[in-house]
Amino acid sequence: MISAKLGHFLDKPLAPIAKKISISPNILTILGFLITAAAAVSIPFNLLTGGLLILLGGFFDMLDGIVARTNGKSTKFGALLDSTLDRYSDSLIFIAVAWYFFDMDDLAGVIFTAGSLVGALLISYVRARAEGIGVECTIGLMERPERVVLLAFGCITGWLFPIVVMLFFFSHATAIQRILHVYKMTRISK
Repeated sequence: MISAKLGHFLDKPLAPIAKKISISPNILTILGFLITAAAAVSIPFNLLTGGLLILLGGFFDMLDGIVARTNGKSTKFGALLDSTLDRYSDSLIFIAVAWYFFDMDDLAGVIFTAGSLVGALLISYVRARAEGIGVECTIGLMERPERVVLLAFGCITGWLFPIVVMLFFFSHATAIQRILHVYKMTRISK
């Protein structure tokens, strides 16, 4: 939803900074992933640190695309690397959150977190599969930017359980929303 509404709105204001960044966007992608991995390691022990690192990793995830577009360095491999590391990042964060709930003896938290991870992966899978059959599928309530912001918020505020429950329901709703969109689009094209 954030991506659909705001798109690349930060490209223009951050273009002067992006032009000064001479390192490869792929390096920024990898740095963002490493920061997110550090967030995952932090979450079971310190939610606040984990939440702040999630935001920093998310910033790098946004910056890599701006640098690529602004400097004409967008590549198909870069897009694949970014998408793949995003899935790893999502998985690591959700596993860390499940670990946190496990340490708290909160079985409901573990279950909702595992279900949220499945939903997050299905959102991406449905989009990739739709694009593989020629249907653009970027709609949805709960895309990656929303997940990153909400998980960071949950860690920083300590309101992690209600955030995970929200992610569970909205992630699966988004996957279903995308499936129905593809169904509609493929019925029209017959």
